[in-house]
Amino acid sequence: MAAYFVTSTGTDIGKTFVTAGLIRYLRTAGTNAAALKPIVSGYDSSVVETSDPAVLLKALGRAVTADEIASIAPWRFRAPLAPDIAAAREGRSIDFEQLVAFSRNAIRAATGMLFIEGVGGIMVPLDGKRTVLDWMAALNIPLLLVVGGYLGAISHTLTALDVLWQRKLKIAAIVVSESERGTVELDDTVASIARFSNGIDVIGLPRLPGGINDHPAFAQIAALF
Repeated sequence: MAAYFVTSTGTDIGKTFVTAGLIRYLRTAGTNAAALKPIVSGYDSSVVETSDPAVLLKALGRAVTADEIASIAPWRFRAPLAPDIAAAREGRSIDFEQLVAFSRNAIRAATGMLFIEGVGGIMVPLDGKRTVLDWMAALNIPLLLVVGGYLGAISHTLTALDVLWQRKLKIAAIVVSESERGTVELDDTVASIARFSNGIDVIGLPRLPGGINDHPAFAQIAALF
C-alpha cells in the first residue's frame, strides 16, 4: 500500500486531470488504485457526470451514482468558493478531525495505490483555523504537487515549495500541467522549476484531448512511487 496527497498551487490547475490519468495508467499496468476527493466546491448535483468525483470514479471503473460519489467525496458544496465560505453559505462547516479521520481510515484500508486529492491550493482555508496545509501535515504522506504553466506559475510554484519545506512535508514529484492559453513553453517552465526543486523530479504534462493514460509523463510519475 502507498498513499499520496495530490495538491496544487491553486484551483483549476489540473489536480483531477493528473489524478485520473495516473489511475488509468496504473490500472492498465495491473496496479490496484483508489482515489478520494473528500472536499468539493462548486458541486452541482444536476450535472454530476462532469464533476471531479465523477471523473475519478470513471477512471476507477466505478459507476457514477449518488452513493459512489458520497463514498469518495463526502463534503460537497454548491458554491465555487473556498470550502469554508462555501460551507458557511449552506449553514455547514467542515469538521477538521472528521476529515483527517476519514482520510486516515482510507489510508489504512487501502490495498493498492491511494490518491487523496485536495481542494484548491495548499493554503485554502477549510475552517476558521485550518488550511489544506494542516490537513496534509496531519496525514504526513508524500505529496504530488501539481502546478500550472501560465505566466507567473514559476513564482507560485517556488512559493509553494518553500511553504511545504518549512512544514517538512515530503514531495514525491512536481507535475507541470500545461495551462490552457498559456504563454510560456512547457519545457521552459519545467526547466526553470527544476533549477530550484532541490532534486525533486519535475515532469511536464501537456494538455491532452483524450487517452490521457497513454502519455509517457504518467509512466514517469508512476516510476517515482
